[in-house]
Amino acid sequence: MATSRLITSLDIGTDGIKALVVQKGSNSDLETLVFFKKPIVGIRRGIVVDPQAVTRALIEVREEIKAQIGRNQDSIYVNVSGSHLFCTYSQGKVAVSRADRQVSEEDIDRVIEDAKTFSLFPNKQILEVFPKNFIVDGEKVREAVGMRGVRLEVESLMVCAFSPYYENLKQSLLSAGFDGIQIIPSPIAAAQSVLSPRQKELGVALLDIGEGTSSLAVYEEGNLIHLAVLPIGSSNITYDIAIGLKIDIDVAEGIKKEFGACSLSKKEQREKIEIKEPEQLVFYRKNLAKIIEARISEIFEEVHKEIKKIGKDKLLPAGIVLVGGGAKIPGIIELAKKELNLPCTVGKPKGFIGLTKDPSLSTLCGLALMGFDLEDEGNRSSVLKDFISRIKNIFKSFIP
Repeated sequence: MATSRLITSLDIGTDGIKALVVQKGSNSDLETLVFFKKPIVGIRRGIVVDPQAVTRALIEVREEIKAQIGRNQDSIYVNVSGSHLFCTYSQGKVAVSRADRQVSEEDIDRVIEDAKTFSLFPNKQILEVFPKNFIVDGEKVREAVGMRGVRLEVESLMVCAFSPYYENLKQSLLSAGFDGIQIIPSPIAAAQSVLSPRQKELGVALLDIGEGTSSLAVYEEGNLIHLAVLPIGSSNITYDIAIGLKIDIDVAEGIKKEFGACSLSKKEQREKIEIKEPEQLVFYRKNLAKIIEARISEIFEEVHKEIKKIGKDKLLPAGIVLVGGGAKIPGIIELAKKELNLPCTVGKPKGFIGLTKDPSLSTLCGLALMGFDLEDEGNRSSVLKDFISRIKNIFKSFIP
């Protein structure tokens, strides 16, 4: 274990911190070495509102991981979430630099940097840049490198965040002693673990119904074309149950998990539930289902607005893929199909040995997968740079 390359992912959410440490298995699957979940305070709707409390929880997580694997973590991949995340479009334009007018990787880097130079409030920052189309002398192309032209343009989607919230998360991680941190927006990580390249090519939306928020990521032609985070999550369902049945919040959470559903059969609708502890309670399941359905319908209504905003209403052939803890509510797929008028399925992360295929683990697993992909890409780049450097040195040896 000591010589294996390990990837650690942390899903920091309203309901707690999920931690995962994996390594490459004998095949392409990832072998789970560590997995646990810890409660946390200081997070509200995915946002770090008490950095000191979050730091204390992260120190405990770091020490527990170290105790289980016997060493410090190699690379840490962490999510950033919350309704402060947003996306905007931007364009960049540069002149092709080479004398032969062939577009190079350097030109791609320059045009993407130019796309970043747009007006943004001082307290907002760009987290990720997703090129949608390159344009060479007025013609849209998917891959511009190697093409000949005079002018290179790019249409990009920028994923941005409110800087103070982002810095709170970053500083909590650094104060807890984590090094080598990569922070990735939650919906992008979740999409990595459950969406196939074919779904992304056809057109698909991933909806992550988390504890404090619901995240939406829309893909088409292999590109991310929209991202939104809604300030509504499965905790709102719990609050509604507590108010509707006039019970304690913890009792409401237990009832939601044990008896909750979006739709019921006629037999289930007539079913009366009696609870004696921790307090005496009698209710019909149909009344509980009405409470849950109303809140889930509200989430779907907001999702529908986002999809219409980008002109993709009923135009996503691969439909909607639901993940997160809220995706496990019985009957949610039938309700989603009815409300969104699209094919709907529950997504579960695949390719992990020793880990259950749970939709609530989609972000955590996606972070680990992105970690290996990014590091493999980085290693390939390093090897290429070393090779080019060696070739240059060889040629230099022939120069008198």
